[in-house]
Amino acid sequence: MTFPNFTAACRSTVIAAGLALALPALAAGSYSRVLPEKSSLAFVSQQMGVSVDGTFRKFAATLDFDPAKPEAGKATLDIELASIDAGGPDANDEVKGKNWFDVKQFPTARFVSTSVKPLGNNRYEVRGQMSIKGKTHEVAAPFTLKPEGAGAVLEGSFPLKRLDYGVGTGAWGDTSVVADEVQIRFRLAVAGK
Repeated sequence: MTFPNFTAACRSTVIAAGLALALPALAAGSYSRVLPEKSSLAFVSQQMGVSVDGTFRKFAATLDFDPAKPEAGKATLDIELASIDAGGPDANDEVKGKNWFDVKQFPTARFVSTSVKPLGNNRYEVRGQMSIKGKTHEVAAPFTLKPEGAGAVLEGSFPLKRLDYGVGTGAWGDTSVVADEVQIRFRLAVAGK
């Protein structure tokens, strides 16, 4: 038995977190624009032991990132929670509701970076504050920056605890049905100023 609504909510949480973490890393000196049409924000949740994938289709970001001075990197990311694709119309409707993202009251998730540090070999870690449904927690996301054409691509993933943000309440709060941890995966294409 699957629960498409729960899966969609988990996916949304993961995607929001993933994008939020990825943007700060890409956004500094040398890179100042995220190219949404070439970027993706996805999430993977576990529903009764089965992996469920999802994405967010709309987001906006501001950034400033120079790989030569990663510590000065800054980014913000706003994700339109109603743009979630949790696998189908029923799941999408469910995760937009009060038990999940409650998009009428909380239409966006927001990430604001607080630090970026180099890890070596074009790898970095961005930390910042992720806000979903009026709850804010620190998240950390490792990512790799790879040159691509005239710009670069930032790719990474990190875990997010959905219950920390009140995502998936009521019957959906049972972690034996839907896991608390959601994996956020991001691929951000960036361009220079």
